[in-house]
Amino acid sequence: MRGGTTLGANEKMAVREKGGQDWRGEKVSVLERQVIDFLGYQWAAILTNFLHIIVVILGLFGTIQFRPRYVTGYAAWLVVWMTWNVFIICFYLEVGDLSRDSDLVLTFNLSMHRSWWMENGPGCRVTPITPPPSWAPEDHRYIAISGCLMDFQFVEVAHSSLQILLALVGFIYACYVVKLISEEEDSFDFIGGFDSYGYQGPQKTSHLQLQPMYMSK
Repeated sequence: MRGGTTLGANEKMAVREKGGQDWRGEKVSVLERQVIDFLGYQWAAILTNFLHIIVVILGLFGTIQFRPRYVTGYAAWLVVWMTWNVFIICFYLEVGDLSRDSDLVLTFNLSMHRSWWMENGPGCRVTPITPPPSWAPEDHRYIAISGCLMDFQFVEVAHSSLQILLALVGFIYACYVVKLISEEEDSFDFIGGFDSYGYQGPQKTSHLQLQPMYMSK
């Protein structure tokens, strides 16, 4: 006998509400990060955040509508998302040959901007330096930053660590939802399997051969 349980209306509502709460918090956190990356002109991060927002919406839709493909795709994307945030942590901590002063990695070499938190971190004081050095571009300020309670790279690391934690929770819950949907589909197959496939019992076949009959007048 194939095992499986059919979810009741209350259980489905609980799954939807829990999924909505988890993914709503994740969406708010990534929207906050998207705004910060926009202000810092971090184009690679902006594109990745945008993809993540779309996948989170699809994952929420899959949970509400009980669509396992959407939830499975969301879980697969979370692995990529966690890998990206691990890279961001390594980038700002300058692990290996990575350098946070590189213009190519996050800004696609389109600007000299750095993290928004560099100038706007907690307690940071920005002091313009005049006259700027001769090598400084004319359309950029030359400033000195002091008094920061936390360096910008550690703020970025904290943000990425939070995203990894939220993604891990979302991945576990997505696997749980897929498991529930699979069990429900198995139970439906067992209950209505014969009807759905139009089962027909074995039919007796006749081995008698018909012979012509001649009637005498």
